[in-house]
Amino acid sequence: MTDIISREIQLISHPTGMPTLNNFALAQTKLEPLQAGQVLVRNLYISVDPYMRGRMNGGKSYVPPFELGQPMTGSAVGEVVESRAEQLKTGDAVTSNYGWREYFIATPPELHPVSRDIQPLSVHLGALGMTGLTAWAGLYLVDVKAEDVIFISGAAGAVGNVAGQLAKIRGCQVIGSAGSPEKVKFLKEECGFVGEASLEENRAFDYKTSPVIPVIEQLNLAAPDGIDVYFDNVGGEMLEAALSALRVNGRIIACGGISGYNAEIPQPGPSNLFNITTKRLTMKGLIVGDWLGCRAEFEQVVGDYYRFGKAQATPTGKLKNKETVVVGIDKAVSAFLGLFTGENIGKMVVKLE
Repeated sequence: MTDIISREIQLISHPTGMPTLNNFALAQTKLEPLQAGQVLVRNLYISVDPYMRGRMNGGKSYVPPFELGQPMTGSAVGEVVESRAEQLKTGDAVTSNYGWREYFIATPPELHPVSRDIQPLSVHLGALGMTGLTAWAGLYLVDVKAEDVIFISGAAGAVGNVAGQLAKIRGCQVIGSAGSPEKVKFLKEECGFVGEASLEENRAFDYKTSPVIPVIEQLNLAAPDGIDVYFDNVGGEMLEAALSALRVNGRIIACGGISGYNAEIPQPGPSNLFNITTKRLTMKGLIVGDWLGCRAEFEQVVGDYYRFGKAQATPTGKLKNKETVVVGIDKAVSAFLGLFTGENIGKMVVKLE
């Protein structure tokens, strides 16, 4: 093994409110010589995800915080370029939690082999990766079934669009909110967010319309008889609208709350939270790490949807993996920040050169 110099992104200060480029640094590190039982991996794509914002605060959370001055971590897919481990050979594709860097050394238990036959390899970060597993697990969490009316906030985002497509496969009526006409078009034309002719135009709506139309009004147009399930990726106004629209015995999948991730002071809860009591609602929190034991089943089932398609899936009969691709590790922080300004449709990934 010749000397490998790897570039990496480090967190150098804790953000207050919305992070800036000044909170991060692009650094270089020299890798140690490869030891027996280890492999050298070159990352091909790295994932940037909204949940990472919480890891930048430095306080206790459900995931360990990033350490200042150390390379950040996150999902990545790469290829083995040198191996001293019997389990893996040069050229194997693997996913890992060693994102935000170009190269790294690891042992086989830290890596998850994936098929090179499934392309693009970045799909293993999106529809067939932790993103897809999150969407798939959420539907199981509250037993989403055929004929349910499900509302998904952030529906054109990484988790939201996959959740919507998988709900369509289950036979649900799917409604989604998104932040631009382009994203609404994507939901309708590519993800199948369509329904009865009288409601078709409302199945996906733009919550950033000008003039602004309150979310609850748009949701009531899309589902005049109410909803059964709310898949929450946003929180805030979206959650409050869903609490109003949910029917008796409705269910909420509490997956994320991106509307409040950069808040400098805690946001007040929904004014109608008592609807949980009066409507006998169920609200369950979702952390994808709790579902890693189901990963093989997920990869088989959802992998088949992606590879082979199902007649009842989307208008084209196939699960789609939508990506927004940014090129270069030096653009990784900008890609991450773009998640909070709506720059992505589908999964945001960074392709390494």
